[in-house]
Amino acid sequence: METVHIMRAALGGAESFWLAVTNLGSDFAFIVLLSLYYWLINPRGGRTVGIFFGASILVTDGLKYAFDAPRPFHLDAALASEAAKQTAGGPGLPSGHVLVSTTIWGLAASQLRSRAFWALTGLVIVLIALSRVVLGVHFPLDVLVGLLVGAVLVAVGSRLPLPERDAPVWSWGVALAAVVAAAFVPVYATALGILAGFWLAKPSFNAPQTWPARLLFVVAGLLLVFAVYFAFRALPAEVRHLGAVHALRYVALVLTATELVPRLLRRFTGAQEPPVMLTA
Repeated sequence: METVHIMRAALGGAESFWLAVTNLGSDFAFIVLLSLYYWLINPRGGRTVGIFFGASILVTDGLKYAFDAPRPFHLDAALASEAAKQTAGGPGLPSGHVLVSTTIWGLAASQLRSRAFWALTGLVIVLIALSRVVLGVHFPLDVLVGLLVGAVLVAVGSRLPLPERDAPVWSWGVALAAVVAAAFVPVYATALGILAGFWLAKPSFNAPQTWPARLLFVVAGLLLVFAVYFAFRALPAEVRHLGAVHALRYVALVLTATELVPRLLRRFTGAQEPPVMLTA
């Protein structure tokens, strides 16, 4: 608790900055970043990052409810503003923002193998980690555990070959099992929906190479993705909060980004199917 007080006293004066930084670790930001990575940089690698994105949320939720640890503002309400508390859901250990950010950015960096991108990855993760403590929503231990578990997932994801979707029945069975499981454990619905969606994804296009084509993917693609994202909010609350429906929302969201957007925009961008399916 003393460390949180010290960091807030030293860095907490710029709360708007730290709130902006911490939102880089939000689901909304991950949807945008992962969509852009999938469309513009590495479609096949993006599927791997997406599967481990879902896995990282699943691990985060499992650990949170296993430890059921308090957050700093649970012990001292004055430690966090109302805006900061809005970024914090569930128990404190580990930091989900840090764990998921470490997994996504770390896996992307391991695929790109660029020193500049590794430097950017390190900077983003460190800033997000600092923001969680400075905002008073996590203890340093929460952040450290998030970093360590995220690093383990990066190590596994960068070495574990994932099967391509060559067996549709088997793949759809895995996805269906995830949605059914979400009906019984709705707290894991988001993670299971993301896992199911990316498991079904089959990257079958090369990333566009021209700037007009890239711009079309960014603008039109994100409009389609967000149309699906917000469409589920139109459902009655008692329906959209059901575990299976919540999971299906993320299945639809992922398949829109990974399958629908490339298929619709391929004819306008000249993107072609790769001659050889490469592994991530």
